[in-house]
Amino acid sequence: MFYTTDGNRHGLAHDPFKAIVSPRPIGWIGSKGRDGSINLAPYSFFNAVADRPKLVMFSSAGRKDSQRNAAETGAFTCNFVSRDLAEKMNLSSAALPYGNSEFDFAGLTPKQSELIDAPYVGEAYAVLECRVTEIIEPKTLSGAPSENVLVFGEVVGIHIDEAIVRDGRLDMSIARPVARMGYMDYSEGSDVFEMFRPQVPKAEA
Repeated sequence: MFYTTDGNRHGLAHDPFKAIVSPRPIGWIGSKGRDGSINLAPYSFFNAVADRPKLVMFSSAGRKDSQRNAAETGAFTCNFVSRDLAEKMNLSSAALPYGNSEFDFAGLTPKQSELIDAPYVGEAYAVLECRVTEIIEPKTLSGAPSENVLVFGEVVGIHIDEAIVRDGRLDMSIARPVARMGYMDYSEGSDVFEMFRPQVPKAEA
Protein backbone atom coordinates (compact mmCIF):
# COMPACT_ATOMS: atom_id res chain seq x y z
CA MET A 1 0.00 0.00 0.00
CA PHE A 2 0.99 3.63 -0.45
CA TYR A 3 -0.68 6.86 0.59
CA THR A 4 0.22 10.53 0.74
CA THR A 5 0.24 12.23 4.12
CA ASP A 6 -1.62 15.34 2.99
CA GLY A 7 -4.81 13.27 2.69
CA ASN A 8 -3.71 10.54 5.13
CA ARG A 9 -6.05 8.06 3.41
CA HIS A 10 -4.40 4.90 4.71
CA GLY A 11 -7.68 3.03 5.10
CA LEU A 12 -6.62 1.57 8.45
CA ALA A 13 -8.49 1.79 11.74
CA HIS A 14 -5.69 3.89 13.24
CA ASP A 15 -2.93 6.12 11.86
CA PRO A 16 0.17 3.86 11.50
CA PHE A 17 2.82 6.62 11.56
CA LYS A 18 3.89 6.25 15.20
CA ALA A 19 3.81 2.46 14.91
CA ILE A 20 6.29 2.69 12.03
CA VAL A 21 8.61 5.07 13.89
CA SER A 22 9.12 2.71 16.82
CA PRO A 23 10.30 1.81 19.31
CA ARG A 24 10.90 5.32 20.60
CA PRO A 25 12.65 6.04 23.92
CA ILE A 26 10.48 7.79 26.47
CA GLY A 27 11.58 11.21 27.68
CA TRP A 28 10.36 11.22 31.26
CA ILE A 29 10.90 14.91 31.86
CA GLY A 30 11.23 16.46 35.31
CA SER A 31 11.03 20.23 35.54
CA LYS A 32 10.41 23.12 37.92
CA GLY A 33 8.46 26.31 37.30
CA ARG A 34 9.42 29.81 38.26
CA ASP A 35 6.75 29.60 40.98
CA GLY A 36 8.56 26.63 42.56
CA SER A 37 6.06 23.97 41.46
CA ILE A 38 7.48 20.72 40.10
CA ASN A 39 6.30 18.69 37.13
CA LEU A 40 6.90 15.23 35.70
CA ALA A 41 5.63 14.10 32.31
CA PRO A 42 6.46 11.42 29.71
CA TYR A 43 7.14 12.35 26.07
CA SER A 44 7.22 9.76 23.31
CA PHE A 45 8.90 12.19 20.92
CA PHE A 46 12.27 12.19 22.64
CA ASN A 47 15.80 11.15 21.78
CA ALA A 48 19.50 11.79 22.06
CA VAL A 49 20.65 13.88 19.11
CA ALA A 50 24.40 14.09 19.73
CA ASP A 51 27.18 12.65 21.87
CA ARG A 52 29.81 15.43 21.67
CA PRO A 53 28.43 17.42 23.33
CA LYS A 54 25.70 15.25 24.78
CA LEU A 55 22.42 16.72 23.51
CA VAL A 56 18.85 15.48 23.92
CA MET A 57 15.47 16.79 22.82
CA PHE A 58 11.80 16.32 23.62
CA SER A 59 8.79 17.55 21.70
CA SER A 60 5.03 17.87 21.99
CA ALA A 61 2.09 19.34 20.17
CA GLY A 62 1.65 22.73 21.78
CA ARG A 63 3.50 24.32 24.68
CA LYS A 64 2.85 22.12 27.71
CA ASP A 65 3.96 22.43 31.33
CA SER A 66 7.38 20.86 30.70
CA GLN A 67 8.16 23.32 27.91
CA ARG A 68 6.90 26.22 30.01
CA ASN A 69 9.07 25.23 32.97
CA ALA A 70 12.12 24.55 30.81
CA ALA A 71 11.76 27.99 29.26
CA GLU A 72 11.35 29.67 32.68
CA THR A 73 14.20 27.95 34.51
CA GLY A 74 16.43 26.78 31.66
CA ALA A 75 16.70 23.22 32.93
CA PHE A 76 15.07 19.78 32.95
CA THR A 77 15.85 16.15 33.77
CA CYS A 78 15.37 13.01 31.68
CA ASN A 79 14.54 9.99 33.82
CA PHE A 80 15.11 6.39 32.72
CA VAL A 81 11.86 4.43 32.39
CA SER A 82 12.39 0.81 33.49
CA ARG A 83 9.74 -1.89 33.36
CA ASP A 84 9.15 -1.70 37.11
CA LEU A 85 8.32 2.02 36.79
CA ALA A 86 6.17 1.78 33.63
CA GLU A 87 2.84 2.03 35.45
CA LYS A 88 4.02 5.00 37.49
CA MET A 89 5.30 6.66 34.33
CA ASN A 90 1.85 6.20 32.83
CA LEU A 91 0.24 7.74 35.92
CA SER A 92 2.47 10.80 35.50
CA SER A 93 0.87 11.43 32.10
CA ALA A 94 -2.38 12.49 33.79
CA ALA A 95 -3.54 15.97 32.79
CA LEU A 96 -3.24 17.57 36.22
CA PRO A 97 -3.74 21.33 36.65
CA TYR A 98 -0.55 23.38 36.49
CA GLY A 99 1.20 23.43 39.85
CA ASN A 100 0.00 19.98 40.94
CA SER A 101 2.81 17.47 41.36
CA GLU A 102 2.78 14.36 39.16
CA PHE A 103 5.46 12.99 41.50
CA ASP A 104 2.86 12.90 44.28
CA PHE A 105 0.10 11.63 42.00
CA ALA A 106 2.25 8.71 40.79
CA GLY A 107 3.78 7.95 44.19
CA LEU A 108 7.33 8.84 43.16
CA THR A 109 10.11 10.53 45.07
CA PRO A 110 11.28 13.92 43.75
CA LYS A 111 14.99 14.51 44.29
CA GLN A 112 16.86 17.78 43.80
CA SER A 113 19.42 17.67 40.99
CA GLU A 114 23.10 18.25 41.69
CA LEU A 115 23.78 20.90 39.04
CA ILE A 116 20.43 22.28 37.89
CA ASP A 117 17.21 23.55 39.44
CA ALA A 118 14.94 20.68 38.41
CA PRO A 119 13.68 17.54 40.15
CA TYR A 120 14.41 13.97 39.13
CA VAL A 121 12.79 10.61 39.92
CA GLY A 122 14.53 9.11 42.92
CA GLU A 123 13.50 5.59 41.89
CA ALA A 124 14.94 5.84 38.35
CA TYR A 125 17.97 3.73 37.43
CA ALA A 126 19.50 6.63 35.50
CA VAL A 127 18.93 10.37 35.15
CA LEU A 128 20.27 13.05 32.81
CA GLU A 129 20.53 16.58 34.17
CA CYS A 130 20.11 19.00 31.27
CA ARG A 131 20.44 22.72 30.61
CA VAL A 132 18.27 24.17 27.85
CA THR A 133 20.22 25.17 24.73
CA GLU A 134 17.30 26.20 22.50
CA ILE A 135 13.55 25.95 22.09
CA ILE A 136 12.21 25.94 18.55
CA GLU A 137 8.89 25.63 16.76
CA PRO A 138 9.55 23.63 13.56
CA LYS A 139 7.92 24.68 10.31
CA THR A 140 5.98 22.70 7.72
CA LEU A 141 6.81 22.56 4.01
CA SER A 142 4.69 25.68 3.51
CA GLY A 143 6.77 27.57 6.06
CA ALA A 144 3.92 27.77 8.56
CA PRO A 145 4.46 26.79 12.21
CA SER A 146 3.72 23.11 12.85
CA GLU A 147 2.17 23.74 16.30
CA ASN A 148 4.93 21.63 17.88
CA VAL A 149 7.52 22.78 20.40
CA LEU A 150 10.98 21.19 20.60
CA VAL A 151 13.21 21.66 23.63
CA PHE A 152 16.90 20.89 23.24
CA GLY A 153 19.18 20.46 26.22
CA GLU A 154 22.82 19.71 26.87
CA VAL A 155 23.47 16.97 29.42
CA VAL A 156 25.62 18.40 32.21
CA GLY A 157 25.31 15.59 34.77
CA ILE A 158 24.40 11.91 34.82
CA HIS A 159 23.13 9.73 37.68
CA ILE A 160 23.44 5.92 37.43
CA ASP A 161 22.27 3.34 39.95
CA GLU A 162 25.14 0.87 40.23
CA ALA A 163 22.58 -1.94 40.54
CA ILE A 164 22.34 -2.02 36.73
CA VAL A 165 26.10 -1.98 36.09
CA ARG A 166 27.79 -5.27 35.12
CA ASP A 167 31.36 -5.54 33.82
CA GLY A 168 31.59 -1.82 33.21
CA ARG A 169 28.40 -1.63 31.13
CA LEU A 170 24.72 -0.97 31.80
CA ASP A 171 23.02 -4.36 31.78
CA MET A 172 19.70 -4.02 29.95
CA SER A 173 18.50 -7.38 31.26
CA ILE A 174 18.43 -5.72 34.69
CA ALA A 175 17.44 -2.20 33.64
CA ARG A 176 14.64 -3.42 31.34
CA PRO A 177 14.09 -0.11 29.48
CA VAL A 178 10.59 0.67 28.27
CA ALA A 179 9.95 2.22 24.86
CA ARG A 180 6.89 3.67 23.16
CA MET A 181 5.38 1.93 20.18
CA GLY A 182 2.31 2.92 18.18
CA TYR A 183 -1.24 3.21 19.50
CA MET A 184 -1.27 2.43 23.27
CA ASP A 185 1.54 -0.11 22.93
CA TYR A 186 4.86 -0.25 24.76
CA SER A 187 7.85 -2.57 24.51
CA GLU A 188 10.58 -3.70 26.87
CA GLY A 189 14.18 -3.69 25.63
CA SER A 190 15.79 -6.40 27.72
CA ASP A 191 16.23 -8.88 24.86
CA VAL A 192 19.54 -7.55 23.56
CA PHE A 193 21.80 -8.81 20.78
CA GLU A 194 25.15 -7.43 19.69
CA MET A 195 26.58 -6.72 16.22
CA PHE A 196 29.87 -5.11 15.28
CA ARG A 197 30.46 -2.91 12.26
CA PRO A 198 31.99 -4.77 9.32
CA GLN A 199 35.71 -4.37 8.69
CA VAL A 200 36.36 -3.35 5.09
CA PRO A 201 39.52 -5.00 3.70
CA LYS A 202 42.22 -2.53 2.78
CA ALA A 203 43.03 -2.31 -0.90
CA GLU A 204 46.35 -3.87 -1.89
CA ALA A 205 49.04 -1.46 -3.00
